[in-house]
Amino acid sequence: MAAVGLLFVGAVLFINGAMLLGWVDGRSAAPINFFVGALQIITPTYLIFTADGDANVILSAAGLYLFAFTYLYVGLNLSFDLDSTGLGYFCLFVFVSALVYSGLNFTLLGDAGFGVIWLHWAFLWLLFFLVLGLKRDALGRYTGAVCAIQGWITAWVPAFLLLTDRYSAVVTLLAVVLAVAGPVVYGALWVRMRRAPAPPAPAVPQERPVPA
Repeated sequence: MAAVGLLFVGAVLFINGAMLLGWVDGRSAAPINFFVGALQIITPTYLIFTADGDANVILSAAGLYLFAFTYLYVGLNLSFDLDSTGLGYFCLFVFVSALVYSGLNFTLLGDAGFGVIWLHWAFLWLLFFLVLGLKRDALGRYTGAVCAIQGWITAWVPAFLLLTDRYSAVVTLLAVVLAVAGPVVYGALWVRMRRAPAPPAPAVPQERPVPA
């Protein structure tokens, strides 16, 4: 069930990334945030209630609420044009929590694949904090590009591996590929977007001289 939710996390990350890149209007991105946010409330709640006291299942399920509240918060911000500061500082909380979840996946849960994936998510939520909490608007498009890419490589791909029961067979390879590709891709993207020419300023109409 968690894999189904992960699949749609890929969708909302891609849409939100496209929004930050200016490809998608903000209000039109609100519904998918509500849909996936609601799904990510239902999924971990079901998993926790059916865990039969399994601490590892409860631990993994609890992390899904971090995504649920982020997307619901985004949906509300977009719908009601709220200030982004509160959402930004919640993203700081998610960033710290994601680092902890990464460490727990490497150690307690023995899942190197999601250990690396949580590091990717920690980086993304740190960018969200910088853009939304600290108003670093210059990072907006870069954050959008990282977000859109992560929708595919950290959610869509592992979701289908889990849904087709292939994840266990390729988990080590997935962890190595994501660990190497992440810094390379994000670094190259940063260099490319920094070097990209700024969009031309809009033309300012010249005032016509008033006849004497």
